[in-house]
Amino acid sequence: MEKIKRKLIPYSVYLQEEYYEKIREHAKNRKASSLIREAICMILDGNDSYKAGYNKAIKDVIKIINECKEIQALSIHKTYVTEILIVRIEILEIK
Repeated sequence: MEKIKRKLIPYSVYLQEEYYEKIREHAKNRKASSLIREAICMILDGNDSYKAGYNKAIKDVIKIINECKEIQALSIHKTYVTEILIVRIEILEIK
């Protein structure tokens, strides 16, 4: 059976410095390219594990906001800051 070769095409991406440094660490073990390639493919293929993890992070942030007593005391134009933040953050959830 003939093995199918898939050509890998280089693609540049700009990263914040903190992520660049972390990827450089992975590159020492020769994992950086495969790590990034797998993450990109997972996202583009609609892998549920990425979506589930992302949405869990959104829910965790909302929980933290709801538990913060200091922010619950703040309001702007008769609307609590917690409500404003939660509405804005919920928009980020992947459906």
